Amino acid sequence: MSEAAVHATPPAAWARWEPAGEGAQAAATGVLRIGGAWTVRELREAPRLELPPRLRSLALRADPGELRMDTAGARLLLERLQALRQDGVEVDTSDLPDAAARLLRLVQQSALDLPQAPRRAHAGLLGDIGRAVFTALREGRDFVTTLGELAWLGAPLLLRPARLRWREVAAELESGGLRAMGIVGLLSFLIGMVMAYQGGATLASYGANVLIVNLVAIITLREMGPLIAAILVAGRTGSSYAAQLGTMRITEEIDALRSLALSPFEMLVLPKVLALVVALPLLSLLADAMGLLGGGMVASLGFGVPWREYLSRIPQVVDVHTLVLGLIKAPVFAVVIALVGCMQGLRVRGSAAAVGRAATASVVQSIFLVIVIDAAFSVLYKMLGL
Repeated sequence: MSEAAVHATPPAAWARWEPAGEGAQAAATGVLRIGGAWTVRELREAPRLELPPRLRSLALRADPGELRMDTAGARLLLERLQALRQDGVEVDTSDLPDAAARLLRLVQQSALDLPQAPRRAHAGLLGDIGRAVFTALREGRDFVTTLGELAWLGAPLLLRPARLRWREVAAELESGGLRAMGIVGLLSFLIGMVMAYQGGATLASYGANVLIVNLVAIITLREMGPLIAAILVAGRTGSSYAAQLGTMRITEEIDALRSLALSPFEMLVLPKVLALVVALPLLSLLADAMGLLGGGMVASLGFGVPWREYLSRIPQVVDVHTLVLGLIKAPVFAVVIALVGCMQGLRVRGSAAAVGRAATASVVQSIFLVIVIDAAFSVLYKMLGL
């Protein structure tokens, strides 16, 4: 064989239709001849099968010296033949060369052995609602399970403080509490200003500017201070918990802890919960103070209420009882935020994209639960006459 023949480019895959005879009836049957390189390297594009529109049957033929085929070409040919069979065309492959026929049978058998993924049909609006309900129930079940694990494993550790990892608790206090003071204080100050502006504009029309103190003090201490602090912590700290634990899941650090007979709950989750339970009430106090300060600035500069009268009226409007009713929510918010963030992080599977989804789910679920719990506290306070 010459060197030119060895390095010659193999012919491209081709398919040619040969009708059985003249006329419409004869043209409905015939022979489909194939040849060329039906291989993954040379099969850059599928050959066109120019067949008559009312085809009833065909015989597939090829000369052994004109056909080269591998599994990729066999799979492509089988897909074309299967489409013809689904259209009602009888396909006869008995005249193929032995090697090509065996390869087609092997590829066809392998395709039959592979599990076929079920086609997911869209169930419509009711299906979407049902899927959302089941997802919410599953998330609620997982949260209750995590809460039960906290009570089951955390309570015995609280009775033995020496086993708690106080260094990690202090580190979480710094990252989740101390470093959050700036954003919590600033936004609480601005929200206090907004409340004073909105309420003062209405009260000033009745000449009751001094009642701005009542409005800002009661709303800030009972509702807005703890709620704003909890929402900011959920977005800032809860998402960081989910991202941290999710990354540890992907890098198999949590599996390494279990292999060393160390409890991930004791090492990672419990210090975060304890730190947030301590930090969030303190942040709520800061939010209360900054909200009152922002409201006082607007009352003084915008509506003519002197600072001395503003500060002296606050103890007349609210007392320690009002402050406690607001602060008692903060530890509950803290437990919910920490557990949701840790739960989402520990459930991460797969790639880095799952970490982002876990952080997003943590923020959304934490804020939702914080607002629901705050509404439940309001209803409870109303029922108890507080």
